[in-house]
Amino acid sequence: MQTKAKISRNPAETRRKLVEATLGLMLRQGFAGTTVDQICEEAGVTKGSFFHHFESKEAIGRAALDTFAEFGTMIYSPSWNDPTVDPLEQLYRHLDIMIDIALRPGDSTSCMVGMFSQELSATRSDFRDACRDHLIIWTSRVAKMLVDAKVLHPPKVDFDPEAVAWMLNSLWQGSMLIAKTRKSPEMIVSNIRHGRAYVDSLFGITVPSPGHPSTVAP
Repeated sequence: MQTKAKISRNPAETRRKLVEATLGLMLRQGFAGTTVDQICEEAGVTKGSFFHHFESKEAIGRAALDTFAEFGTMIYSPSWNDPTVDPLEQLYRHLDIMIDIALRPGDSTSCMVGMFSQELSATRSDFRDACRDHLIIWTSRVAKMLVDAKVLHPPKVDFDPEAVAWMLNSLWQGSMLIAKTRKSPEMIVSNIRHGRAYVDSLFGITVPSPGHPSTVAP
């Protein structure tokens, strides 16, 4: 009774605990492998409290997905929040953030958007559409950097910024998937660096020596 009274006085805190518990569980064991009972136990709330906030596991799964995507936007935002920075440098910062994510100690690099895309797209159109929209947001950010970079740095090889942005997104998502089986965050880092080298080649940028900036070839 005491716990229920506390929850009723702070519903926002209860909801936050439930969503955070769902995030952690579903990132570790997927949507199908997570139960409402596990979420309640992890969050330390009653099942009645769960159904007061969410009508189903699907509803809280969608809330967790959107929360994960919003958090991801916040993590990436330093790459674009200064419009005075060269757009290529913005992209490099974006890629560096991806590398930092991959190298977090004791953390298996996972993306809930990618996980749900694989697990639920064939059976749940609502989750498929939500994942598609979140992937489009990421890709559109990168595509804008490339569009602006083409204006400032006429490329050596013409390219479609949106197509290259989707390639980088696919490289990121695919690398996280394969790294799970290989237990190798270093492979993710290597792939991201290959992605940067490909972008550099489009602009005729020479590979820099350690500690020296990239230079545009004449």
